[in-house]
Amino acid sequence: MITEPTSKYLSNTVQSIQPSGIRRFFDLASSMENVISLGVGEPDFVTPWNVIEASYHSLEQGYTAYTANAGLFELRKEISRYMKRRFGVAYSAEDEMVVTVGASQAIDLALRAVLNPGEEVIVVEPSFVSYAPTVTLAGGVPVPVNTYSEDDFKLQPEQIEAAVTEKTKVLMLCSPNNPTGTVLSKRDLEKIAEVVEKHDLLVISDEIYAELTYDEPYTSFPAVKNMRDRTILISGFSKAFAMTGWRLGFACGPKTILQAMLKIHQYTMMCAPTMAQHAALEALVNGQKDVVKMKESYRQRRSLVIHALEEMGLSCHVPGGAFYVFPSIEKTGLSSEEFAEQLLMKEQVAVVPGSVFGESGEGHVRCSYATSVQKLEEAMRRIERFLKTL
Repeated sequence: MITEPTSKYLSNTVQSIQPSGIRRFFDLASSMENVISLGVGEPDFVTPWNVIEASYHSLEQGYTAYTANAGLFELRKEISRYMKRRFGVAYSAEDEMVVTVGASQAIDLALRAVLNPGEEVIVVEPSFVSYAPTVTLAGGVPVPVNTYSEDDFKLQPEQIEAAVTEKTKVLMLCSPNNPTGTVLSKRDLEKIAEVVEKHDLLVISDEIYAELTYDEPYTSFPAVKNMRDRTILISGFSKAFAMTGWRLGFACGPKTILQAMLKIHQYTMMCAPTMAQHAALEALVNGQKDVVKMKESYRQRRSLVIHALEEMGLSCHVPGGAFYVFPSIEKTGLSSEEFAEQLLMKEQVAVVPGSVFGESGEGHVRCSYATSVQKLEEAMRRIERFLKTL
């Protein structure tokens, strides 16, 4: 709790929220020399040149004004084609999507558009660190549901049943998951959908890593029977298209909900950056080959890291997507935060303690393999050397 005299001007809600545990380790690592960071979830690829050029050309052609609040219509039309082509879900470019400042803003808009004070949101943990705080900021109550390594961190339908109350309104899903890399199969999603329909829940499905799956075809939650009109789909360009700094995402869903989200977007953000929208249009039209190349590189790095971790005795389920591994460090006897801090100080390798992702993340650390093979190999050598000192 902030104790300075000016803290009296802050809202109690904001004061109750802790800063991001991911950023704390990232900031600490950035102040040190010779650190290999496996911390922040960001592609190490530079945005493809044709995408960068599209942004340059838009500026040269004078596209420096606001776009429509919902985003460039040309971009929305291309998102509509992309979603139908890649994931088999149809959305109207006119009134069923909003282009946002990153997927994070889309999640914030979705929660603020649908929640009344005190309504509950089931948050599947381990989860991305922003989910629960964003629920709280929207006036809702986050209800954590833990998943476990013995189930490959997959949500079980009976867990939803046990968490539902008369105040439950939303289920938040993320597949592929951050931090575990777990992908929910079509059958997994169908079982979840049965419970969702039974209890008349709305689903916010964060599918920002949908392009980065390695072992089986990806199933988008709104493509599951009867789920299209009770799902807000969240996605964007940061991960698959290596465009994190461009801050561009989008939301798709039923007209009534998307128009409510647009209303909030109009008053708080106006529109996403114009030049970034032109770049995203190019990424969708001509960027799929680059996505495939990056994905194949991630697949190879995944194999390298999992093999190395298992060789040094750290058990790790095989992540089906994203670019994270989530090995167990329980055998060391250290908490996840102790492990991460000591590894950083002794061997200059930055990982994220699993505890920042929720209670069931304790006993694990998140390692991103979105960095070069050379750095990954050296990081694995350092981790092994660290383990031998314990």
